[in-house]
Amino acid sequence: LIFFFIRRRGKNERGMANKGLQLLGFALAMIGLIGLLAGTIMPQWQMSAYVGDNIITAVAVYQGLWMSCAYQSTGQMQCKVYDSMLQLNRSLQATRALMVISILLTVIGLGVASMGMKCTNCGGDDKVKKSRIAMTGGIILLLGGLCSIVACSYFSYQIIQDFYSPFTPVNT
Repeated sequence: LIFFFIRRRGKNERGMANKGLQLLGFALAMIGLIGLLAGTIMPQWQMSAYVGDNIITAVAVYQGLWMSCAYQSTGQMQCKVYDSMLQLNRSLQATRALMVISILLTVIGLGVASMGMKCTNCGGDDKVKKSRIAMTGGIILLLGGLCSIVACSYFSYQIIQDFYSPFTPVNT
């Protein structure tokens, strides 16, 4: 989204560069949306390994935002969607909400930014109006990214707090 903050140099000089930078920013935002969707869906947000006396009985438990999976050393993986939202802890519920908000803001930001791009006909021919629309789309995209950063940071903070908690049982 750096392309919104480039200074004007001259009419002929900045025309293609800004269009190219806008397309680059839009493409990077699309890649970010794909990564955001993949990260939200994946069950590998938290991992716990339980290794008994025997390597054959080893189990790795993955917990995601929407399901938990158990991967056994035999190669089998079993996943179960969470039954009720009420049984989930607050950090998981907050992370879920922030990630969904982030996805929604990113989709809205992409729509608004595409209307303000120089290579589209949406938003009229007024250059000032189109640049303001593009700036608004960029700000919405930044807010969506901020929501995902806060969600991931908060969830990882909770994992670290649980790991160092004296009340967490030791794997015996």
